[in-house]
Amino acid sequence: MKQIDIALQGGGSHGAFTWGVLDRLLELDDLEIAGISGTSAGAMNAVALAQGLSEGGPERARELLRTYWERVAEMAKTSPFKRNWWDQLSGNWSLETTPGFMMSQFVQQVASPYQFNPLNINPLEDLVRECFDFEKINAGDGPKVFLSATNVRTGRPKIFRQPDISVEAVMASACLPQLYKAVEIDGEAYWDGGYVGNPPLFPLVDETDVRDIVIVQINPLERPDIPKTPYEIMNRLNEITFNASLTKELRSLGFLWELINHEKLERSAYRDARLHRIEAQDEMCALSVSSKMNAEKDFLDYLFRIGRDTAENWIENAYPKVGSKSSWLPREIFEESLKPAHMSNGSERDPQK
Repeated sequence: MKQIDIALQGGGSHGAFTWGVLDRLLELDDLEIAGISGTSAGAMNAVALAQGLSEGGPERARELLRTYWERVAEMAKTSPFKRNWWDQLSGNWSLETTPGFMMSQFVQQVASPYQFNPLNINPLEDLVRECFDFEKINAGDGPKVFLSATNVRTGRPKIFRQPDISVEAVMASACLPQLYKAVEIDGEAYWDGGYVGNPPLFPLVDETDVRDIVIVQINPLERPDIPKTPYEIMNRLNEITFNASLTKELRSLGFLWELINHEKLERSAYRDARLHRIEAQDEMCALSVSSKMNAEKDFLDYLFRIGRDTAENWIENAYPKVGSKSSWLPREIFEESLKPAHMSNGSERDPQK
């Protein structure tokens, strides 16, 4: 059996891409998932995956993931965020020209959720309560689960672990401050975890015995074009913000690799890790930030198919490396990080050799 930890990024309805990825990975007979970290939509996928694996194995996990996303699509039928007829005809998944989305953007500029949503109505919370059994998730019979949220008061990350995974923890991880009041847990207020850990990696490094981490990435790290319109600028800022914490953790892992290899330190004592990434850069770059609010069935099915196809390609090209070396080494990130002084002359070795 190949053991992995899996880190699931958040991104609204784009999390259906992760659903497709997981659906394909769960078909592998020789794969075992030991730890899961998730943020926002990644937290939803994480608890579905963890409960399914603890209840009945991979097939139950696939069933529970499908049930959750089908319920999301059903709930979207009454959502004010719907594409107009022209976008439907042209195959445009974005919502920025739709009246409901445009009105919400205006309201968010002049009022907070404490004013326009004083009762803090969030249909997604009811769905989470109905879909998941947190007693089973916390029982410890399945993978370890780590969900990230942002402490509003301190600005620091909060990692929720078993036995403290709850409806409130999931909703805290997915709490966008422009839309909902902060989620209060034990006297502290929390916002979306994407600001500080999207997804968190070091709980997987520190608290599981598995060295292979598979990151399922939703938000593109790079875009080829410079944004010029106000909406394009907002879209790119959203991506940069929700990738910043991941970039920081990747740089920290890179620094750790360099130290371990240069000093010839014993890897297990220093929690070295092998990195793998599943992403669909071209397809996700074609989607705007507004489409993260689009939960119609056709769009979720489209993302699901992209996820499965991307996972299939990853299995063919990268999966054989799991257990032996990294299939992804983000040198473009590491090159911009601070290196130890003794490695500044280019004498560093490849940490995967």
